[in-house]
Amino acid sequence: MSRFPGPTHGGTDAGPPVLHDFSTNAHPLGPPPAALDAVLRADRLRYPDPSYAALRTRAADWHGVSPERVLPAGGGSEAIRRLTLTALLSGMTRVCVPQPGFGDYAAAAHALGLQVIGYGDAFELARSLTLPSLVWVCDPCNPTGATLDASEWAAVAVALGQSGSQLVVDQAYEPLRLSGASALPIAIADGAWRLVCPNKSMGLTGVRAGYLIAPFDGLWIERVDELAPSWVVSSEGQALLEAWTDPVVRAELESSLPVLREWRDQQWARMAAMGFDQISGGVANFWLAALPAPWRETPEPLLEGLRAMGIKLRDASSFGLPGLVRVSVQAPDTVDALEAAMRTFAWRRAMPGEEPEDPLPRPLPLAGEGEATRWSSTTSMHTPFDWGDPACDQRDPAFDQGDPPSDREDPSSERVGPASRSGGLS
Repeated sequence: MSRFPGPTHGGTDAGPPVLHDFSTNAHPLGPPPAALDAVLRADRLRYPDPSYAALRTRAADWHGVSPERVLPAGGGSEAIRRLTLTALLSGMTRVCVPQPGFGDYAAAAHALGLQVIGYGDAFELARSLTLPSLVWVCDPCNPTGATLDASEWAAVAVALGQSGSQLVVDQAYEPLRLSGASALPIAIADGAWRLVCPNKSMGLTGVRAGYLIAPFDGLWIERVDELAPSWVVSSEGQALLEAWTDPVVRAELESSLPVLREWRDQQWARMAAMGFDQISGGVANFWLAALPAPWRETPEPLLEGLRAMGIKLRDASSFGLPGLVRVSVQAPDTVDALEAAMRTFAWRRAMPGEEPEDPLPRPLPLAGEGEATRWSSTTSMHTPFDWGDPACDQRDPAFDQGDPPSDREDPSSERVGPASRSGGLS
């Protein structure tokens, strides 16, 4: 029997520490201080309440649902596995997943012998719903950052009703939406399972915790609850989820979004200047980009070389997109490091046959170190950001790429470049 390959992820790997990580979609400013403090103060000496009654009530109040509809989970991946098993036990044999999309949806289905149907957009999904299916929609979607509009949600809703399928909306990146607002109608949300994973937006991806919100009609609640292991969320995870609904933490997260929009626009312009052909249309804190031309056919030398220098880009080959990478918004000094490394690689390849003066790339500074530092308080993923520091409103004109885009909400503006290119990816 052939083995389905496990999903590939960004972030930490088996190599040396990643100093400048574009491969993870976590908040680049790190955790809000109040959230980090709550996690560090979690009671590790005792089991958490196995019913998570206080946590469920708190999350339910935040979402305006009953506590019975909130089911804690040991992270998004655990919830995906549990819901997929529930679908199988309920008689479903098909799972519809976005392509490209998060690999755990398909991995969970393959592990249980379920048929996996990939779809490229909402209308293709609607056409594919000819039999009862478990349907995964990630909004905004990983890795593209794309979101569904009202017409797409309407088409999906009709197909769900006609086929007897069950929708799950993965909202892991909703808090990091940098453009527009979700078009998910309340009526569709009430009929769907929803997955909430705050650890990305709170910069604490090592704390594995999330929760599911069950449909209004209670479909599968008892079975999904029964399939959870005892103490499915650790004490640290419970503390993170409780902090997630704290008004102070939410205000800090909301106040950080203009900073991320500013960084996104600057990073987009700078990466375009490096030769990356970036794909517009996303609304989240990450997007897809084709590597500069010399490395699109054989990306390994560039990606491995950058990794050896402490820089990690998310190879999109596992999404079925060879030659592309997924990159996330990072602080300007982290982009400085990428820019310096790309100059090294471009220089070494621009003049074939010539010996470079210095064939070994110089070590790059850590984020927040050296002359390239632009944001004195920020951006090591290992050090929490002082969210109230006014430095986040300062700009260094030495790194400006002309005037900022007039539309701060849309990185695809012609003034940034990718929307007006010819011969690029669509």
